[in-house]
Amino acid sequence: MKSKVVQTEANLIKFGQKLGKQLMGGEVLELIGDLGAGKTTFAKGLALGLGIKATVNSPSFTIMKEYTARDGLTLKHYDFYRLDDAGLMKNEIKESAGDAKTIVVVEWAKEVVGVLPKNRLIVEIEYAGGEGRVVKWT
Repeated sequence: MKSKVVQTEANLIKFGQKLGKQLMGGEVLELIGDLGAGKTTFAKGLALGLGIKATVNSPSFTIMKEYTARDGLTLKHYDFYRLDDAGLMKNEIKESAGDAKTIVVVEWAKEVVGVLPKNRLIVEIEYAGGEGRVVKWT
């Protein structure tokens, strides 16, 4: 497991942006962290790295938001915080995760972890005092 300490929200966005620039499509990212840890902030950075101009915010109430990215790619951002049962969304996640032109980002994945591919990137964000965060990934 690799880790990095970021001291500000802006640095967390820059870290996500750096990763987003490297994504080629077909990747699945599971974001883990407490409420307010910075999962959506990290996703905003990913979106910037993918060339997305739209405002990225938490899909907590809509469950999924879709964005058009560079090079004909699509970013699908899921948030299952408010769901006790993902139901049919499990099928959608599985389908999206198998699309070579789609990048899938999932927050609060406990309801769909069984359908996520084993080779996903797991990003864990933890508080490190003040605005600081420790980002770990495998």
